Amino acid sequence: MHNYQIGEVQDIADYIGDSLGLSQQAAETDADVIVFCGVHFMAETASILCPDKIVLLPDIKAGCPMADMITADELRIKKKEHPHAVVVCYVNSTAEVKAESDICCTSANAVKVIQSLADAEEILFVPDKYLGYYISTKTEKKIIFWEGFCPTHVRILPEDILRLKEMHPEAKVVVHPECTPGVITQADQVQSTGGICKFSRETEARELIIGTEIGILHRLRKENPNKIFYPASEQAICPNMKLNNLEKILWTLEDMQYEVKVPQDIRFRAKAAVDKMLTVI
Repeated sequence: MHNYQIGEVQDIADYIGDSLGLSQQAAETDADVIVFCGVHFMAETASILCPDKIVLLPDIKAGCPMADMITADELRIKKKEHPHAVVVCYVNSTAEVKAESDICCTSANAVKVIQSLADAEEILFVPDKYLGYYISTKTEKKIIFWEGFCPTHVRILPEDILRLKEMHPEAKVVVHPECTPGVITQADQVQSTGGICKFSRETEARELIIGTEIGILHRLRKENPNKIFYPASEQAICPNMKLNNLEKILWTLEDMQYEVKVPQDIRFRAKAAVDKMLTVI
């Protein structure tokens, strides 16, 4: 399950991670049934990688607004406008959009994915313009941004960070690359959720300001009981990530309901893009 799940759900997980870790775990597991506590595109990714397994989503309504900001039809139109562009698709997207892409990426390996495209003249990055902008500061390649974004991360404001830094001057600031450029400029570290967890374990700092969805604070406090964590914004809550709970997990297992299955024609094309992503670690 994803780091943004509610605490009680995280506490029963066999595996907790970010999008890259979850993708790898789905590819490697020998379980016959995967209960994916996250949002719909994550369960789709598991289905893409594990077509012979049953992938269950405890709440089928758990979607992703950013993933919904682009459709396969819209991407095909954009590709015609930029016929020489390599399409890099953030894994926070639908299976249909992945199927129209050349390679996927996560926030953990996005920069490495771009760097791996040595011969690309230009890159069409979908759907998150803020992750795309962050990547553009790490490369000289021409990147065309789609106008998508995460509604949760844009709630974190630069003034939130500045206020907390004044209150806690010794604290390190760690933010997710889905945040706006103004927030990123205030950060000591820009990391995926998995990277935030790793940095929090390894840093000597005793106080940290965390700029991402507040669900991750449960894991951070549990793994680092001697450190103090402050949410960059109490408003950074993803309502879709909070739809899963213990009762729904029980019900989905009892009834084996809400299976997520990607059609074969889409799966084959999407899997090619996801497989390329998984080779860039």
